[in-house]
Amino acid sequence: MGDGVTDCTTAFRRAIQACAGSGGGHVVVPAGRFATGAIRLLSNINLHITKDATIAFVTDPRAYLPVVLTRFEGTELYNYSPMIYAYGQHDIAVTGRGTVDAQSDNAHWWPWSGKTRYGWQPGQPSQTAARDRLRAMAEQAVPVEQRVFGEGGYLRPSFIQPYRCRNVLIEGITVHNSPMWEIHPVLSENVLVRDVTVNTHGPNNDGCNPESSRYVVIRGCSFDTGDDCIAIKSGRNADGRRVNVPSELILVEDCQFRAGHGGVTVGSEMSGGVRDVFARNLHLSSPDLDIALRFKTNSMRGGFVENFYARDITVGTVAASAIEIDFNYDEGPGHGFNPLVRGIDIRDMTVETARRALSLRGYPEAPIRDVRLTRVNFKQVSQPDIVENVTGLRLREVYENGQRLPDTAA
Repeated sequence: MGDGVTDCTTAFRRAIQACAGSGGGHVVVPAGRFATGAIRLLSNINLHITKDATIAFVTDPRAYLPVVLTRFEGTELYNYSPMIYAYGQHDIAVTGRGTVDAQSDNAHWWPWSGKTRYGWQPGQPSQTAARDRLRAMAEQAVPVEQRVFGEGGYLRPSFIQPYRCRNVLIEGITVHNSPMWEIHPVLSENVLVRDVTVNTHGPNNDGCNPESSRYVVIRGCSFDTGDDCIAIKSGRNADGRRVNVPSELILVEDCQFRAGHGGVTVGSEMSGGVRDVFARNLHLSSPDLDIALRFKTNSMRGGFVENFYARDITVGTVAASAIEIDFNYDEGPGHGFNPLVRGIDIRDMTVETARRALSLRGYPEAPIRDVRLTRVNFKQVSQPDIVENVTGLRLREVYENGQRLPDTAA
């Protein structure tokens, strides 16, 4: 029943299994509000949420057990199931004009972040101890099968996660109030996220995080988030190097960005590398959007970022930098795995207002390489650029505060 109260977990499971048993097809969610625990997709299934339908995921963490293989901040483990999850499936979809709502708030899921602004109070449980234990296990090469968390660990799940899947479509839906990352393809390929609206402002509420995935298209989406709007990732530290699968061949186009820490972001969990990212025809603006194009890493992450191309980017207001490449994020230098960032090519970008145009901070022994800006206009900035340990910064037709900067050699 779509009354928002009746538990529909079994009904969803039976409908998906019956549809899959018949060779696949559409599982249609009609008008109403349907309460459920975890939904697990199978091959050849389209979970279609009609316009006046909402899937409301219950806030009892036990509804997301048993644990499944997943990633938490770039590290593999067994943990609570994402709300919508698939493992090793193909030709799967979540479509329609309806809504998925994880119902997270300052009383459910979000306090586990350990942040008082999200409802945590001293003495209450949080993710801190389990997160530290998981990271230590990864550094010590503990087998993934022994990294079992779930109940008592307080590690929040992602919302929608295809894991080792291919041919994935997420289209049309509106996403609200995730425990953590919203749309999180992991080790998947041929992923299309189209015409999706993400509106959620909780802790670590990234909008779309392709991780160690390839052939990903994010098109026509709108992001208004509590963390990075899009964050391209590939695993964290030793565990990312163990899996060693980059994110690559990713297209982001025709999207709108409002609040968030970063608009299009690479990192910080990018130890497996990121290459060949294309971003075009993007509109970004909010006083609550910190950075438009953001690259964040450090010497614990290692990995590489190469061949990032941005075209036709329109930025209204950002609170901090228009473009930031930061090797000093979080742990910073001195940990033995210096990152490689090269081949950042940005053309036809207009920024109305930002605190500063550029914040580029590499390492003396591992500089940022080959950053090219062409026809970029930073109309109003209040602070000078930061350019530290960068080789091959090339400017052509670049303006700041109405003044053309000197072109540099090609």
